[in-house]
Amino acid sequence: MRIAPSILAADFADLSGEVEAVDSVELLHLDVMDGHFVPNISFGPPVIESLRSRTDVYFDTHLMIEQPERYVDTFEAAGADRLTVHAEACEDTAAVVDQIHDAGLDAGVAINPDTPVETIEPLLEDIDLALVMTVQPGFGGQSFMHKTVEKVEKIAAISDVEIEVDGGVDAETGPQCAKAGADTFVIGSSLFGRDDASAALSELRAAIGIDAE
Repeated sequence: MRIAPSILAADFADLSGEVEAVDSVELLHLDVMDGHFVPNISFGPPVIESLRSRTDVYFDTHLMIEQPERYVDTFEAAGADRLTVHAEACEDTAAVVDQIHDAGLDAGVAINPDTPVETIEPLLEDIDLALVMTVQPGFGGQSFMHKTVEKVEKIAAISDVEIEVDGGVDAETGPQCAKAGADTFVIGSSLFGRDDASAALSELRAAIGIDAE
């Protein structure tokens, strides 16, 4: 199991410093929002490219955008390591997964809280990650939706794919997700919202049951 800090909750005036504060992590979660698939707008390839020059950490790039197939090559060039697209945003999700793999990247597929697991079940053998949104996508700082834990359990029961949870994950909800079968925990506000992000990271690892590195 591992924690993926979401830079969406970081201080963008000191983004490089914020990333350095959690430099012991294996991956960073990068939330790209287009203002169409979700109502908010975050950042795009230029920010990812600039961060890529500052760190070698794995870039877990979450595309909350419409027609993500238009930008696969752009994000690959910017330095993404994995692209996770939303099943709800793709006309042919399997084709987009193939496109991502053809670009040399790992491929993930996300589902929103109200989207059934059956939507992605045919893809589980082909994808590298199943992302279960535990809040409605588009905004940080939301409360964890407990009904989504059942989706984690269901995916874990039928597949060995890596399962990531995103939204409202903290020292209380993280252990619930871990028990259900989650492997990767996207954490934003409960990490970067603290005065000492490094100490907060250690506390969250301990609460979830992740051995310190």
